[in-house]
Amino acid sequence: MFIGEYQHTVDAKGRMFVPAKFRDDLGDTFIITLGLDNCLFIFPYEEFDRLKAKLDAVSIANKDARRFARFFFARASECEPDKQGRIMIPQNLRTYAGLTKEVTVVGASNRVELWNSDSWQDTHGLDSFSPEELSEKMELLGI
Repeated sequence: MFIGEYQHTVDAKGRMFVPAKFRDDLGDTFIITLGLDNCLFIFPYEEFDRLKAKLDAVSIANKDARRFARFFFARASECEPDKQGRIMIPQNLRTYAGLTKEVTVVGASNRVELWNSDSWQDTHGLDSFSPEELSEKMELLGI
């Protein structure tokens, strides 16, 4: 399970350190792809396989399933951290998420999310929601 929030930077070559607490659970090779809300998702291989299996179970005739599959799989890339624990984030993914320098790395249960730090603060900072609002949303989800 991935939990926590970490601040990192992307260097001029597009490399970023993966937080040490996430490296073991991600494994030697993992998948980075477009995420929702203009962030990037990093999945361990087995979690990405679960997502793939769910999409494979939906009929190819389903237009939304085809669009969703293209969104995640077309720009997905395998990542292998180097000996220092850095990964290379492909340019097209950095552009999509607006990752230029400061990155917020977020544990999100079954995946890791990479956010432009300013975007993260604006939309998910402690001032961006009230506990009452959140509890109402959780109740609607049955949590």
